[in-house]
This record gives sequence, C-alpha cells and structure tokens, in this order.
Amino acid sequence: MQLGADEAGKGPVLGPMVAAAVRAPPSALPDGLDDSKRLSPSRRESLAAKLRGTSAVSVGVALVEPARIDDPETDMNRLTVAAQAEALAAVAQSGDLAVVDAGDVDEARFGRRVRTAVEAEGPKIDVRSKHRADESHPVVSAASVVAKVERDARVAAIADEYGEVGSGYPSDPTTRTFLRNYVREHDTLPDCARASWQTCADVLAAAEQSALSEF
Repeated sequence: MQLGADEAGKGPVLGPMVAAAVRAPPSALPDGLDDSKRLSPSRRESLAAKLRGTSAVSVGVALVEPARIDDPETDMNRLTVAAQAEALAAVAQSGDLAVVDAGDVDEARFGRRVRTAVEAEGPKIDVRSKHRADESHPVVSAASVVAKVERDARVAAIADEYGEVGSGYPSDPTTRTFLRNYVREHDTLPDCARASWQTCADVLAAAEQSALSEF
C-alpha cells in the first residue's frame, strides 16, 4: 500500500494552508496524476473526485487556519510538518511507508519530524521525504491534487462570504485590492487574512497613512 502527503497554500495571505494524505494501492490511482500546479482546475477536480470516490483509496485532510499561522510561537516549517502529520495520521497504518513532499531545505530533517509527529498520534510508520516528490511519486501527486482542490474550495468559500478576493496570493492585484478596500471600510483585517504576513502590514500602514493625510 502506498502513502503520500503534500500541502497547498503555504504562501497565500488569505485562507488556510491545506495538507492532504492519500493511502492507496498503485492500481487504484487514476491516470494523469501530476504536480497539481501543472494541471488545470477542471482536471484537478476530476482527479480529486475519482480519488475520493474509489473505495480502495483513503484520503486525509488537515487545515491550518490563519489564526494558527499567525501564532508567534510557531512558523511555517513547523506548521507544514504538523499539517502533513495530521493528514497522514488520519489514514496511516502501522508499518506503512509514506513518501512526503519535503517542506524544509533539509529533506531528512523534515521526514524525521513528520514521522515523530505521526507516531505521537499512534501509527508507527517510516517516512521518506523528498523535494518535488509530487513530480515523481504518483501517490504524492494524488495528495497534491487533493490538497489543491480543497484549498481552492476554501478560497471559493471566502469569496462567497466577502466577494471577489482573487487567488489569495500576495502577488495577486485582486487580492491586494480586496484587502485595501476591506481595511478602508472596516478599519481592520478580515478574519480570512494572515495578519502576520507583510502584505497585511503594508495594507494597514497604507490605511493609517491615508487616514493621517486627511487631517
């Protein structure tokens, strides 16, 4: 049985980071899996639906919400370990070998941390951590697809609540416009924003400067 894990949404200023784990025999994985960034949204959604609809495939998902990301006592490396471990623990069985997409410059260190975190939840597994594992291991590609589709769904839900927010990435002009307009109207950041991100600090500073210039 194969086991893989990956995450999506590490860098955005809006919404959660999402980690996913997939446990499946190779024969149960659909054709066409790849790094989720290389696939169209419709293809990702089709593959995720097939994975979730196949009885031989087990899927685990973990969310790291903005409030947890903003906690000064943690950082994204530790949160990535925790998220992948939580997703893996939901589907892993003792004796499994998991391949995970390394979220640290040190592959081995990341793998050790994920294994330790999973074992704290019960299953005793081996972990092989590799950079770009979603490009070379179909079961990790499957996890990448599930994580990306879930992340996109969370961004869509944010848009349903707030209106157009773009992709949620700091480089997206629509996302930055949304944040500026929200702060201008409400004098605070929306709950969906990662307040510790520099983008948010810039938006708040610009709003404060604008308010001062009006006096």
